[in-house]
Amino acid sequence: MIDKVGILDLVCGFLEGTDKFLVDLHISKDNRINVSIDGDNGINIDDCIELSRYIESHLDREVEDFELNVASAGLDTPLKLLRQYKKNVGRSLRVELMTGEIKEGVLVEATDDRIILELDLTKKQKKEGVPCEFECPYSEIKTAKIVIKF
Repeated sequence: MIDKVGILDLVCGFLEGTDKFLVDLHISKDNRINVSIDGDNGINIDDCIELSRYIESHLDREVEDFELNVASAGLDTPLKLLRQYKKNVGRSLRVELMTGEIKEGVLVEATDDRIILELDLTKKQKKEGVPCEFECPYSEIKTAKIVIKF
């Protein structure tokens, strides 16, 4: 089986000194390697191709066969890292809490331990004095996804 630590070292070494970062790495029992990356200024196809070629150049299919997939962490995938929250300040976010409750609003702040959302409130909620900001520690977030609005 392909060594996960070895792949992790390759990816981190390649991305070091750039605005790109590893979001997720998974290697299945049948050597399917899935690498998900992101960047402070986004990711394009060329970034994925370069990393894929770099990883492939350090592996030998004659020794151990593998399948490699390098992709950007898409807008529809949950945020996993603090760095992803920070880069998405100002965007709409849908947060599912561990309790099952859903909060949606604009991410106005992402600190080392929590986020603050400016909630999308109805006129009725505003009249009722519902707080317009929601503060939540990361430990209470089950999933958080960017809301794409057209």
